[in-house]
Amino acid sequence: MLTVVAVVGLVACAVLARAVELQVIDRDFLREEAAERHLRTVSMPAHRGVITDRSGEILAISSPVESAWAHPGKLLGHPQTIDQLARILERPAGELHRYLEQRREREFVYLRRHLAPRRAEQVQALHAPGVELQREFRRFYPAGEVTAQLIGITDIDGRGLEGVERAFNDTLRGRSGAKRVLRDRLGRTIKDVALLQEPRPGERLTLALDRRIQYHSYRALKRAVQRHGARAGTAVVLDAATGELLALVNQPSYNPNARSTPSDDESHRNRGAAATYEPGSVIKPFTVASALRSGSVAMGETIDTAPGTFRVAGHTVRDVRNYGRLKVTGVIRKSSNVGAAKIALRTPPRALWQTLQDFGFGAPTGSRLPTEASGYVDPAPPRRRVERATLAYGYGIAATPLQLARAYAAIANDGVLRPVSLLARQAPAEGYRVLDAEIAGRLQGMLEAVVSPGGTGHRAAVAGYRVAGKTGTVRKVGPDGYAERKYVALFAGFAPVSDPRFVIVVLIDEPTGEAYYGGQIAAPVFSQIMAEALRMRNVPPDQPEGSGVPVIAVGEEP
Repeated sequence: MLTVVAVVGLVACAVLARAVELQVIDRDFLREEAAERHLRTVSMPAHRGVITDRSGEILAISSPVESAWAHPGKLLGHPQTIDQLARILERPAGELHRYLEQRREREFVYLRRHLAPRRAEQVQALHAPGVELQREFRRFYPAGEVTAQLIGITDIDGRGLEGVERAFNDTLRGRSGAKRVLRDRLGRTIKDVALLQEPRPGERLTLALDRRIQYHSYRALKRAVQRHGARAGTAVVLDAATGELLALVNQPSYNPNARSTPSDDESHRNRGAAATYEPGSVIKPFTVASALRSGSVAMGETIDTAPGTFRVAGHTVRDVRNYGRLKVTGVIRKSSNVGAAKIALRTPPRALWQTLQDFGFGAPTGSRLPTEASGYVDPAPPRRRVERATLAYGYGIAATPLQLARAYAAIANDGVLRPVSLLARQAPAEGYRVLDAEIAGRLQGMLEAVVSPGGTGHRAAVAGYRVAGKTGTVRKVGPDGYAERKYVALFAGFAPVSDPRFVIVVLIDEPTGEAYYGGQIAAPVFSQIMAEALRMRNVPPDQPEGSGVPVIAVGEEP
């Protein structure tokens, strides 16, 4: 009995000692260990800012979705549950087993990001050990392919990769919050314990873009590209007075909501800002501008373009036909390469080169688009006569459609050049004068003649409005020099001439078939976009009744 009593007493003393050790001596240590196993700090994702057009129409918005994650060590002990989970997540069971096994030592791995609501419900109902759902945000683009290259996309973590999303990422992204949660032994959250940091949503971004004009521009461009079997196309619409970007559309395009096209695919390329082209004859107004401001050519002068060719240092400059003697306005109206070359050779060697730089060629437009190209203007004035001659009609220079639109906006704005603005503005951006208002007014008259009957751009006419613009047709460079049947067709212009509201540039890349001139395929697209933009903004007509431009058959002079 004494032995039994002694043993029981010793056991009781041992239990008491252990209790004292756990409750008193090791109390803080054990509390910390328990907290480590059951309390967790969880990130709270922030809502990315909404992108809207100038009227508040949503162009990009983040919507809450669920993502599935797991503690591999807890889940690996239940092979059958992994098989069920694999079916719900549409992943091969063997691949999911290997994925978890390779990450056994981790406490957190994603199983599938951005689940569809039905999938998330199935994962929740499975009650798999160590598997949880986490709230995240997925970016959606209501306008889809219409604004794809301009607005851009984000990665799965909400960081801007392209377009406006990338350019204004710091403005749009929010600041993640954090909270402490209590979890059970299976890793499931039981309740929130404490809010450590409130998430801060990103700022709202209001663009200058007009979604109505964007939609119409996209439809008109897509129809033209398909009709002419073209490789690509782009159209840019600027507010003539403020420099705001009202529309920028591209073909081909892609669906930013699908994320099935690789980001290096051609459809992701914002050709309006990132692709450069030799602009061809749309440069001729700047050739004339350089001659007028240097005083080397007067408005009333006549340029002899006969017999339709002109030899310059072994190079032959050609016109479509022999235009004979032309006034300076006639050189622009008929788009005479010979006339432009002769005008350029009469001006000082630096004159045209300096004019092109003054109008922003060879430099960014100020749009802040991350992939915008600067184009190319030779860093030094051309010395050889043949270089000066070809530069006069748009060869030996590279420009983006956005640069062309900005330069034509300066002509429309009486010689004041302004930066391109992606954001809606309350007042015009500060610009600077690059051309006397008197010369700019003369150029406006010349460009209006281009769209009149007999001009190369008569298909750009809009009933009831005075329209000014210039056609361009450029042979593309290939591996062995300029290709025979590869062209770029352009039209750049503005309206109404009496008070310019919109500047539009249309470019069709590599059209197929018999029609490939800018006046044949780019000018009609310009007309469609301009007519709709003027109607949408309720711009009153400025052309007197009875002076409308007659319809001219397609077979006539391009």
